[in-house]
Formats: sequence, C-alpha cells, structure tokens
Amino acid sequence: MLLLRAVTGRRLPPLPLPRRPCSRSPTGSPAAGGPRGAAPVLAALLGLGAVLAYGERRRRVAQAAQAPPAPRYPLYTREEVGRHRTPRDRVWVTHGTEVFDVTDFVELHPGGADKLLLAAGGALEPFWALYGVHNQPHVLELLREYKVGELDPHEAPPAPADTQDPFAGDPPRHPGLRVNSQKPFNAEPPAELLAERFLTPNELFFTRNHLPVPAVDPDSYRLQVEGPGGPGGGVSLSLSLPELRSRFPKHEVTATLQCAGNRRAEMSRVRPVKGLPWDVGAISTARWGGARLRDVLLHAGFEEEREGEWHVCFEGLDADAGGAPYGASIPYARALSAGADVLLAYEMNGRELPRDHGFPVRVVVPGVVGARSVKWLRRVAVSPAESPSHWQQNDYKGFSPCVDWDTVDYSTAPAIQELPVQSAITQPRPGAAVPPGELTVKGYAWSGGGREVVRVDVSLDGGRSWRVADLTGERPVPGRAWAWRLWELRAPVAAGAELEIVCKAVDGSYNVQPDGVAAIWNLRGVLSNAWHRVRVTVTR
Repeated sequence: MLLLRAVTGRRLPPLPLPRRPCSRSPTGSPAAGGPRGAAPVLAALLGLGAVLAYGERRRRVAQAAQAPPAPRYPLYTREEVGRHRTPRDRVWVTHGTEVFDVTDFVELHPGGADKLLLAAGGALEPFWALYGVHNQPHVLELLREYKVGELDPHEAPPAPADTQDPFAGDPPRHPGLRVNSQKPFNAEPPAELLAERFLTPNELFFTRNHLPVPAVDPDSYRLQVEGPGGPGGGVSLSLSLPELRSRFPKHEVTATLQCAGNRRAEMSRVRPVKGLPWDVGAISTARWGGARLRDVLLHAGFEEEREGEWHVCFEGLDADAGGAPYGASIPYARALSAGADVLLAYEMNGRELPRDHGFPVRVVVPGVVGARSVKWLRRVAVSPAESPSHWQQNDYKGFSPCVDWDTVDYSTAPAIQELPVQSAITQPRPGAAVPPGELTVKGYAWSGGGREVVRVDVSLDGGRSWRVADLTGERPVPGRAWAWRLWELRAPVAAGAELEIVCKAVDGSYNVQPDGVAAIWNLRGVLSNAWHRVRVTVTR
C-alpha cells in the first residue's frame, strides 16, 4: 500500500512529443507506445493508479498530435508594412513584433475609421498610448484574429520618440480621487464626499480627459473667434488672455457639470457596455468666472439672431497623434442667449483654472452635458453645421436597447445636449452596516436645461413606500437652475433590518427618473438615470 501511494502520488515524467511538420498533420491513431505485454507488467509493479495516470498522459499526447500545428507566419520589414496604408492596398499595422491586416475591421472600429487609419502602415503603440482602454486582454485577443505575419527580427525597434509617453507632462492629482483610467486621466471624487459641500473643491472635481493635458503658455495664448459674418464678409478675432479679461465684463455662474457616462457602472451590470466604469461621481459643481460667450460673439460682429440652422463649434488645444483636436458644438441660439449663461471661463471657485480643468480658458455650458464644455479652448467658430469632431458625430449619443455594435448608425441620433433629471445616494454606501436608530441618507439631484429639481423621493424598502427628502440650499432662479440640489433624509431603522434605499428626483417639468436600468440601457452606457439603489444592513 505504501508503495502504491508513493508511486501514484508522484508525477510521471512527460512523454516526448512527436515533431510535427509546418503543414497540418493528418488525423489518425498514434503509433503504439510499446509491446502489448507492457500494461500487465506495469500494473503488477506500479499498481492500477499508475497505469491509469500513464494512460491518461498517452491520451493527451495523442490529442496533441492530432491538433493542427501553430501557424508559422511570414516575416516582413517595416518598409513592407508601410506600403499597406489604404483599404485599396490593405491596411496593415504592427503591435510588438506582430503584423496585422485590419482592413476588414476599419469600418467596425468603435473610435471611428479615421482614428484607426492614422496608424495604417505603422505601429499601434503611439496611438494606444493615447487611449489606455486598448491595453486590455480582450482587445489583444481581437487583434490577433487579424494577424498575417511577424516583423523581421533584424529590424530595428521604433525610435524612442515614437514610443515616448504622451502623458508624461500631465499634472499631479489628488490622491483621494477614484481613478477610472490613468491614460488619459479620468477620475471621480469619493461618493461619500460629494454631498458634503455644495461647491466641489477644485482638487476633487471629477476629471474627464480624452487626450493628454496640453502645456499652455498663458503669455503666448491666443483664442481665435471666426465664422461667416454679415453680407459679403467674414469674422475673425484673436484674443489674448489679458484681452479676454479686460475687454469683457466678468460674469460668474454656479453650474454643475455631469459626464454623459455618469453611473455607467450600473448599466454594465445589465449588459456589457463600452466606456469608463463611472460610479455616481462623474458630476461636480463649481462657481465659474469668465466672459460671456454671447458678449464675445457680439463684439466680434455676429448678430444676435440668425435664420436657419447655425451652430457654435469649439476646438481644444488637446489633440490626438494625428493632430485632430477635441471638439464639440452647441446650437447658435444657446450660445447667444442672454439667459443661457454660456461662459468662456478662466476661473473656477475663485481661482485660476487648474490644468486638468482647462487652463487657461474653457467653455462652460450650463445645463448641458459636460462633453460640450470644451477645455483648453483655442478656437470658437460659427458654422451652419455641427462640429465635425468624432465626439460630436460618433459619440455621446443615445440609442435604443435593441441597437448593438453591428447595427448602430450614429448619423441617425442627435448629439446629447441637455441631460435628463438625475439623482443619486452618496451616503450610506452600498453594502454598509449602519447602526440601529436614526439613519441619515444623503445625495444629490440635478436636471439639465436649467430645470429646477422640485422634489426627491426616498424609499427604504425598494420602492414600496416613500418619504420626501429635505432639499438644502437656496432655490434657484426659475429656468436657470444650473446647479444641483443636495438632499437629506432622516428616518428610524430597526436592528437587523435589510434595507434597499432608493431615490428618484422630479424636476420643474415633472420629469421623473425611470424605475429600472434595463429599459434605458444603450451600448455606450450614457444617460444612466434610473432610480438609484443602495442596499445596506442594520446591525443588531
């Protein structure tokens, strides 16, 4: 028995694998491994357990021998790869030492065909360095489906300038931020701190960057304002930072900015979506100071009203590897409206704009999705068409739950402007254990378009019964409720209870949040504003 344990508990040495040619091996039974009498002898000497282990090993060897061999790929030089830059010539790219023909994927690329074509004929690494979302296992698995070769090992590696980190010059950040991506940097404040102060400290204001943070010299900075003017002429105006400050009255507005993807993580629990996994913190409030966009456009020579469809387009100083800047646009009527309070902001909570938030000048469009409040502003252009930017045309749009990445057509949906009514619970946090007695529930509520939040309903039992929360702070000016309302509810809770806390906000137009996520799910995970739910346990 001891001999049997010793032998069967020890792993047998691996059998040598037969060498396989480069072409597919024909299927069939492997050659016998020895004379027929070997099995009884082994059984007698080593015991039945060892024979079974030996037989299992032989079975695996046989399966491996029948499996198709790993393909042996041809070798290419970088010059040869560089000849494949268009769909007509096939689109090739490299990653590491591998070569890929991605022609059939170009039109399927979620970031747009134009972004993928920037890397055509060259290495993906400089572009993936800009978009850290690519550096995930499933992306590499997808890429390998398009592999056609290997780089010649005698080829020199790319020059250091081609692979240096474009994010090396980004500013330092507060360690309390909860990071959703490092490159580009995207982070939100801890939910527990969101409702503690009406104005979010600059250091904790949520950060949404699409590209590296540009280094801007305020002394040489110029803002370009241009577009078609009156009959027979165009408008062109260039402003330095001191001129923007001195020529136009400083206007201040307290406004909440919210990312279109706020609370995306909840949509991901219904079905996977593409985008950063924001919790409830992709929203913050600040007191912004700067020149009214209306004042600047009127000073430049644009009229207050225009017939037909017109837009005001913004471009930032942040740009991708191909030089394309981040861009967005808003309707001309909003830009020129005296009541819309659109700013060319150079101050945030009484201080100079931080680099992460647009220094030296950014747009602030109150009541509108944060994606239109372009940072590091370099150009304002009046145009009969929306911004051609990827982020205006092929992102930040909502779709039906039935639309997937095989059927989506971004041209069929309008760009998000005003956001729907929203609220979330910031205290207590999901999964918390709270003491019996009086429970304090806190959160925020906000609605787009300047619509005032008039009520927040809170349930402790999953929506079966409701209480009305107390709204804090002053009531806003009707139609210009640009900032959130913080709210609070105090209620007795019994020891040992399991609570499902739910909140829903109602705005001045009696818009109310939907009760579930599934009905508003969309492939990009935007506009997530269902009832917010937090489950907690009351201790005994």
